[in-house]
Amino acid sequence: MPGYGQFCPIARASEIFAERWTPLILREIMAGRCHFSEILKGLHSISPSMLGTRLRSLERAGVIETRPNVSGRGSTYHLTEAGSHLAELVRGLGIWGQQWLEIQPEHLDSDFLMWRILKHLRPEQLPPRRRVVRFEFRDEKKRYWLVLKRDDPDLCYSDPGFGDDLVIRSDLEAITRMYLGQIRLGDARRSGLLQIEGPRELTSAVEAWFPVSGFAPHAHPVRYERGSRSFVRTDIPNVSGLVSPAV
Repeated sequence: MPGYGQFCPIARASEIFAERWTPLILREIMAGRCHFSEILKGLHSISPSMLGTRLRSLERAGVIETRPNVSGRGSTYHLTEAGSHLAELVRGLGIWGQQWLEIQPEHLDSDFLMWRILKHLRPEQLPPRRRVVRFEFRDEKKRYWLVLKRDDPDLCYSDPGFGDDLVIRSDLEAITRMYLGQIRLGDARRSGLLQIEGPRELTSAVEAWFPVSGFAPHAHPVRYERGSRSFVRTDIPNVSGLVSPAV
């Protein structure tokens, strides 16, 4: 991306931070995904060549550094001291987006959602025995199988053949909003947005292991209006105390 040709610190920082994919690459590294393949999978739709270009650019800028992969071939990617400070900006950007921006149809992606759900599972909350949960998105006509195992949970795009212990049916937007923390799983069930089929002891435990985004504490609550078949925000963020810095 061409530079701005200005000495202003905001302009100089934007030459690095405001490039396409850069904040999302930092998001993945911040989450501990340090291998090239992990970052590529987490970004979902970037090409390997573009990812390589962006990683090299961030390394030249002193934001990340490469280290030998102690568990195999290749290198791993890590934040430098400068990158750790930039990570605070990434977190702030996520909080701002969570509080102020609405979800549009073009933001919904079932593959990306299920990958985030897999990566945010907490092993200590998973059942002691292997359980298979089939997700069905009514509006997408897609199915996914989440294999819950404390040592190594997995996501399958075709039936893994273990048999389904639970079936979760919902619309893609509803589960996306649940993951973001905008609507509680229990509220979604009571309103009919979410259906869970299976033994009672397993259906009652879903709320304990279903993960939410790290930005969920900053989510604005919504309610579902059946008449308009849409989600409506129920609060407005408090903006008191915000100060505009001199630039």
